[in-house]
Amino acid sequence: MLNLWTFLFLSVLSSFGVVFGGVGDSLVSENPFTPKASVIRYWNKEIRNEIPKTHFLLSKVSPLTVAASAGFSKLAAQNDLASRLPSFCSAAKLFCFPDLSPSLEKHTGDVKFAVYATRNFTNYGTDRLSGVDSFKNYSEDSNVVVDSFRRYSRDSAGHKEQFSNYGSESNVVDQSFNSYAAEATGGSGDFNNYNKEVNNPNLRFTSYADDSNGHGQTFKGYTENANAGNGQSFTNYGKNGNGVPNAFSSYGKGANVVGSGFSGYGESANGANDSFTSYGFDSNVPQNNFKSYGDGGNAAVNSFSSYRDQANVGDDSFQSYAKNSNGEKVDFTNYGQSFNEGTDKFTGYGQGAVGQSIGFKIYGRNTTFKDYSKKGITFGRYNESSSATAQVKASGSVSNKWVEPGKFFREKMLKRGTVMPMPDIKDEMPERSFLPRTIVSKLPFSSSKINELKRIFRAGDNSTLETLMLDALKECERAPSPGETKRCVGSAEDMIDFATSVLGRNVEVRTTENVNGSKQKIKIGAVRGINGGKVTKSVSCHQSLYPYLLYYCHSVPKVRVYEADILDPNSREKINHGVAICHLDTSSWSRNHGAFLALGSGPGRIEVCHWIFENDMTWTIGDS
Repeated sequence: MLNLWTFLFLSVLSSFGVVFGGVGDSLVSENPFTPKASVIRYWNKEIRNEIPKTHFLLSKVSPLTVAASAGFSKLAAQNDLASRLPSFCSAAKLFCFPDLSPSLEKHTGDVKFAVYATRNFTNYGTDRLSGVDSFKNYSEDSNVVVDSFRRYSRDSAGHKEQFSNYGSESNVVDQSFNSYAAEATGGSGDFNNYNKEVNNPNLRFTSYADDSNGHGQTFKGYTENANAGNGQSFTNYGKNGNGVPNAFSSYGKGANVVGSGFSGYGESANGANDSFTSYGFDSNVPQNNFKSYGDGGNAAVNSFSSYRDQANVGDDSFQSYAKNSNGEKVDFTNYGQSFNEGTDKFTGYGQGAVGQSIGFKIYGRNTTFKDYSKKGITFGRYNESSSATAQVKASGSVSNKWVEPGKFFREKMLKRGTVMPMPDIKDEMPERSFLPRTIVSKLPFSSSKINELKRIFRAGDNSTLETLMLDALKECERAPSPGETKRCVGSAEDMIDFATSVLGRNVEVRTTENVNGSKQKIKIGAVRGINGGKVTKSVSCHQSLYPYLLYYCHSVPKVRVYEADILDPNSREKINHGVAICHLDTSSWSRNHGAFLALGSGPGRIEVCHWIFENDMTWTIGDS
């Protein structure tokens, strides 16, 4: 029997709204002053139905204790979170980059770095005479990789570096090669299967091999099958070098939306020899920028063979390429044979050069040449319509190769007994939590405040973290599409506010139950249309990569939402319970949208359905 004091204590807890069904069903489930208890009270206040609260959403609420939440909130108000960033990131379960200090390790002989990760190699290998350093399986299969190679192998002679399977299959990779191999003589650097199958690679080669003599680099299988790279940056690469051969083979092959920038590459170099073979081959929307490449060079040889061949769309810019050079030879063979046309711009190409030889042999359509030299440049066959494009138009067999099977499907597929592929719905982003509203409301959230955000989260200039934050902020600031209502939210309370502002206070949130069935054939079991299967509106929320858990939430009109049991097609056992949304009005979608590549047709002509992926969610009017 409960005594009087216990009864009164439980009554107080109940008055805070922390006793509820559906989340453990315990009588006393939460300290009434934690961030989670605050969200529960807010839910009870703003949402008017008896539908049990979902553990899925509450699991994303900040894990901060009462004391930690109050302390960090005070620091945020004082604009002083940066002073406690490591403890804040750890306690609040945020995505923060490790703070690397220069390495003081001394290595006198050859070294094999295996199973290493997140290190700072500063002044490593300086003045080394011959020898080999091997980075094999370095930073492999890691979540957040941050490595710094500053003044690595500087002034060395005959020193060879091997990066094999470096950073493969990792998520969010940031590597910086600053003044790497500067003034080196002989030797070579080999990057083999570097950052293969990486999600969000960001690599910077600044003043790489500057003033070096015969120190060649080979990039083979570099960022192959990578996804959504914020960019590879080669700045002043090989500048003032002498006889430096660089080979890029299968660079960015099969990659998805990876951008590369070559600025001041090979500038004022003597006898440089650069080869780009199958660069950007078979990639999706590659973006490459060559600015002042080979500017002022002497007797350089550059070869672009099968560059961006069979790529989807893509944009390349060659600005002041080989400008003011002497005896430069450049060959573009099978350049830009995209199956979906891209855009190529050559501005100031070969301008002011002497004795250059530049050849374009079978180059793609939609290419612009502006202010280029009229001498020493030959144009071979210009493809008004490439054979790959013709193949797509004739058969459609190539058009869906960039879209994972099952990522988009037609509404008629959502019926019992249908066997269909399911895409990989697994969440690949780092695990993070919401911030309490008391903290997130005190943080800047604007691309115009990026310098302040960089200070708070200790993001360096041009770093991966800066790029990720800017990308997320700009997407949040983007004007909504026709008929779209959107908002980015960093707290559970903000998400509840947006959902109820669109749908009213009788709302329910759903997500796919687990990731079972991903990347394999599934069979559809029982199907139920939400709100009776009527045309309705919903609020879908998708994660953005940001230091704290940030969702891009948006509502579009004319959708139908479904729940479906997902079965193993062989055993017919239930393995998952999926949530799918069908967009009935696609008239404002781009004609290059992946849905039309996968399904055919075009904007406004068909409906498009997709599953709600792991850790994404959709809100609807409640009807459970």
